[in-house]
Amino acid sequence: MQIESFKVFCDLAETESFTRAAQINNVTQSAVSQQISSLERQFNSLLIERSKKKFRLTREGQVLYEYSKQINQTYDSLHNRLQEIKDIISGTIRVATIYSVGLHDLPPYLKKFLKLFPTVNVHVEYRRANQVYEDVLGNVVDLGLVAYPTRDPKLETIALHKDTLVLICHPHHPLARSKSVKLAQLAREKFISFEPDIPTRKAIDKILKDHGVKVETVMEFDNIETVKRAVEIEAGISIVPRGTITQEVAKQTLAEVKIEGREFYRPLAAIYKKNKVLSPAMKQFLTMLKG
Repeated sequence: MQIESFKVFCDLAETESFTRAAQINNVTQSAVSQQISSLERQFNSLLIERSKKKFRLTREGQVLYEYSKQINQTYDSLHNRLQEIKDIISGTIRVATIYSVGLHDLPPYLKKFLKLFPTVNVHVEYRRANQVYEDVLGNVVDLGLVAYPTRDPKLETIALHKDTLVLICHPHHPLARSKSVKLAQLAREKFISFEPDIPTRKAIDKILKDHGVKVETVMEFDNIETVKRAVEIEAGISIVPRGTITQEVAKQTLAEVKIEGREFYRPLAAIYKKNKVLSPAMKQFLTMLKG
């Protein structure tokens, strides 16, 4: 019996989806079904209650799941330990990241990492914040990169750097003439926001509410690039992380204005599933991100 079957079974148990389990393991749904059937024959036990309404493990399936997790962790630990002994940094790192981090914060780290470790393949997917958490918990990816990390007992969170939040507006906007503005000056301004479920939007809403500032939200988008394009066409102003607007400020398509008083930051973090065995490549990658 191949150890891959235990991994497929764990992925199926955790995602409750033959389709997702197949995607994670780069096989067909038919191959997943065949491996599960093979395990059932091997242990002479029904492992999954097959129903169209709901996915559920049998008692035997639950026991096999718990032991399979231990087997997978032991195997991964053995493989990684042997790599460490041989001083080998290779393999694949699967990363899910929110758009702004993937487009603006990650590239310089990735470039440096791949130069140091050319035998490592880093596969990056751009996702909404909630999807990053789902992918990490579902073993679709190894690491997630998020802003304003939320606590989850199933996840390990590694704090990375913080990015200052700044006001952006069109260079011809009256606020662009100021080096800094008070939050009160934003009252009743047309505002370009992120969509309500995005953590950065929630943080900005709280900042404005805590300072008694009401803006007129005229547009909502799910990523930083579209927010910037809307400000560039003079649809309104916005508050965004400074690191995401470097090119636009240099080209003078956007104006950056500092917010007076205390500085506001957007904290970034890397997340991975608790008890996950980190490969030497993943450890090096996290060390670089922290550095």
